[in-house]
Amino acid sequence: MSFQRYVALGDSFTEGVGDADPTRPNGWRGWADRVAEALAAESKDFGYANLAIRGRKLPGIIEEQVEPAIALAPDLVTIHGGGNDVLRPKVDLDGLAATYDEAVGRLAASGARVVMFTVADPGLNSVMKLIRGRTAIFNEWVREIAEKHDATVVDCWRMRGWKVAEIMDEDRLHLNPVGHQAIAIAVLDRLGVTHDLTPLAVPAAHELPRREQRQADLAWARTHLAPWVGRRITGRSSGDGVLPKRPELAPIG
Repeated sequence: MSFQRYVALGDSFTEGVGDADPTRPNGWRGWADRVAEALAAESKDFGYANLAIRGRKLPGIIEEQVEPAIALAPDLVTIHGGGNDVLRPKVDLDGLAATYDEAVGRLAASGARVVMFTVADPGLNSVMKLIRGRTAIFNEWVREIAEKHDATVVDCWRMRGWKVAEIMDEDRLHLNPVGHQAIAIAVLDRLGVTHDLTPLAVPAAHELPRREQRQADLAWARTHLAPWVGRRITGRSSGDGVLPKRPELAPIG
């Protein structure tokens, strides 16, 4: 199977945060770029757009990205959202799902192959375990919506066997290059696309003594958690002022 017009929608997961590359727009590579590179190798005149913006909640993704994506007449669309929503203290999961259902219906009606994602199991991160239940409910909605619209699901919830230190960036919220490569492979495999991507070597992780681990956790909380909480309290987002990294279909090198 080959695709010629790929548009990626979503939040930081799809923008590629955690997979740094200063030569790329916005300074990130990410799994979607990796997928686009593999698709470009299989198709002439290939075009790729990435409209994802870090920090976006699902309603914002739908409002800002779905219609521009449809206007690009893609034959493949990936959409990831919901992770930033389930992190909030209050979220209407049923209302969120209804909005998502309608948006995916529009994308599917455009004729594009649609790929959706469940949100990764937050049980991998000890700080995030409190939202595990609502994440599971949201993911079941994702599977139901995908079934309704004949979309393909990449089930990140079931991707276990990893440690946070192996696949996550130092902020413990975003994937590192190992994680992004793994998602790219999963997407291509689910699409049935021939590719030569292989898993990246997992960086060596050493268990720290309890005292050093506590110090590391405190340093992480000061550097990453506190700013994140601060943005939630003040209504700001990490994506404020950020523009899509690839707003138009263009070749990827």
